[in-house]
This record gives sequence, C-alpha cells and structure tokens, in this order.
Amino acid sequence: MKQMKALCIILSLAAMVLLGAGCSKLTRQNYDKLKAGMDFKAVKDILGDDAICVSFTAGSKTCTWKDEPKNIMVKFVDGKVIAMASNGI
Repeated sequence: MKQMKALCIILSLAAMVLLGAGCSKLTRQNYDKLKAGMDFKAVKDILGDDAICVSFTAGSKTCTWKDEPKNIMVKFVDGKVIAMASNGI
C-alpha cells in the first residue's frame, strides 16, 4: 500500500514537471501575434512579465524575453513596437 502511494506521488510530480516544461510563452504562435505599433503592455500580455529591457537612446528600448535556448527581442520607439526578432522558436 505504501509503495503504491509513493508511486502515485512520484508519477504526479513527474507529470507536473512535464506539463510545466511546456508552458513557455516563447512560441512561434505568440511571436506571430506581435505587430508593429503595439505598446509594451500588449506585448507583455502576450510574452509575459520577465523581459530584460535596455535603453540606448531617449524614447527607445530593446526588450528581450528569454527561455533558453529561445528568445524574442522587441524594439520599442516612443512606447510602440517598431521591430522584432526571434531565435530558437
């Protein structure tokens, strides 16, 4: 009985790990939703909160969402998307 309970717990944990591994928001489908002119909030709603953003000039920034080995980079000027690129999606 204890072995069966232990096996159930192990299988449940394994299933949770496998399901969690497939939950990345960095997918081709989400990348294709990104459009020029979108604001940062709209992009964040699609890709999630964990962007790393760097400003190079006033009014512009480049944000990268990473989930190794995948990443999506989005360039914003005056708060709007002007370009995007992806790797590994």
